[in-house]
Amino acid sequence: MPSHMKTIAKPDSTTLLRTRRDFLRSAAHGFGALAFATMLADEAAAAPFKGVVNPFLPKKPHFEPKAKSVIFLFMEGGPSHVDLFDPKPELSRMNGTPLPSRFGKVLTPMGTGGNNLLASKRTFAKYGKSALDFSDWLPHMAKCADEFVVLRACHADGLNHVGSVCQMNTGNVLAGRPSLGSWALYGLGSVNQNLPGYVVMTDGGEVTGGSRNWGTGYMPATYQGTLFRPGDSPILNLKSDIAVDRQRAKLELIQQLNEMHRRDRADDTHLAARQAAYELAFRMQSTAPEVVDLSQESDRVKDAYGFNRKETAEFGHRCLLARRLVERGVRFVQVYCGAGSAWDAHSDLEGNHTKMCARADQPSAALINDLKARGLLDETLVIWGGEFGRTPMTEGKDGRDHNPYGFSMLMAGGGVKGGTIHGSTDEFGLYGVDGKVHIHDFHATILHLLGFDHEKLTFRHSGRDERLTDVAGKVVKDILQ
Repeated sequence: MPSHMKTIAKPDSTTLLRTRRDFLRSAAHGFGALAFATMLADEAAAAPFKGVVNPFLPKKPHFEPKAKSVIFLFMEGGPSHVDLFDPKPELSRMNGTPLPSRFGKVLTPMGTGGNNLLASKRTFAKYGKSALDFSDWLPHMAKCADEFVVLRACHADGLNHVGSVCQMNTGNVLAGRPSLGSWALYGLGSVNQNLPGYVVMTDGGEVTGGSRNWGTGYMPATYQGTLFRPGDSPILNLKSDIAVDRQRAKLELIQQLNEMHRRDRADDTHLAARQAAYELAFRMQSTAPEVVDLSQESDRVKDAYGFNRKETAEFGHRCLLARRLVERGVRFVQVYCGAGSAWDAHSDLEGNHTKMCARADQPSAALINDLKARGLLDETLVIWGGEFGRTPMTEGKDGRDHNPYGFSMLMAGGGVKGGTIHGSTDEFGLYGVDGKVHIHDFHATILHLLGFDHEKLTFRHSGRDERLTDVAGKVVKDILQ
């Protein structure tokens, strides 16, 4: 017999599997190995590249969260709380007279602290079982009154847009710190490994301060927000004519070259982010087209979001896309309405807010109703508001200046106690008086709803355990379920 050929011994009676029980006992380890191999395959597919730790795998929060995701509808420019959510009869009574001297000198960016008071021209009414106040500028949101918490005494540190937008997004008026969405993604990871965990959508304008509002500051760049463009094709270059196997081979070559580059640059987080972005983009080619294809939605849903009206179609499109994203596991979605400070009514308040409210009202309400109908509102925190409010004093003859001293923010779903008013401003709506909520408190509350102790969610930087709320912040417990 040739040396390369060997006989195969027949199994003796001790190795024969005589019963089904014997077979299952012997095969159990094989089944376990098969399941383990499947888990490893799933994890390998989720990893950005071989040899690179996947920062997006789901993580456990400090305690059981109320909200699994956040949608922040950001009204950039500063909506006027005294014309939308916080009616002031005394402001109407004293229209055209100076602010009483007991308020002292009021610092505003345009120097309007000594100007006369300007009454609101809006009609307010109470809505829902909770009797929340909404003006006639927001008829659709008013019908969702019992879902909203209205924080009436929010206050911030910045007077101008660039610092205030930055603080609402990062906790600080100065640039260079991680954004709220980045902290959420850093703390929780991502449920869906085929989509970005943090998405930002604008309406075509340039957000004041730009990408630093969804950046990561001193954190690894992998946690930054992914910007979706306005329109029907929010993600560029999503379709590819290259075969999948060739594309994979190309990515693996890039990965090998990047690994060679990384050997002497272990701390280069931007390179790690670039590697993760390449891989995520590859996986998105099979997943994202379905997500952004709104043709799958019924006409009834599209009409509810305002697709059939010129003034609401664009914002409605992005609100519906936000619902589809959180439905598929995206952690944090920020949708700007009025990017570039479009709500900034230094003059013609009536014309400005009539236009902006007509754009934002119906889609915002449709999002709340849609999430609720699908059983998603309880686990999705929806935030509505801007970087500050506006003064009760006039600017010019018909405008209002910036007011960071006392303004309103709205929250719905995700573990908050709907139909609640928290805090109050003075009789004119200038300063927060009771139940004041600083931006740090606001952020601490959002993190709490996501399952985090804001004092323990930290990132080591330059020898210091940094956090979103710096050395301040208290959870607003009165608004929690």
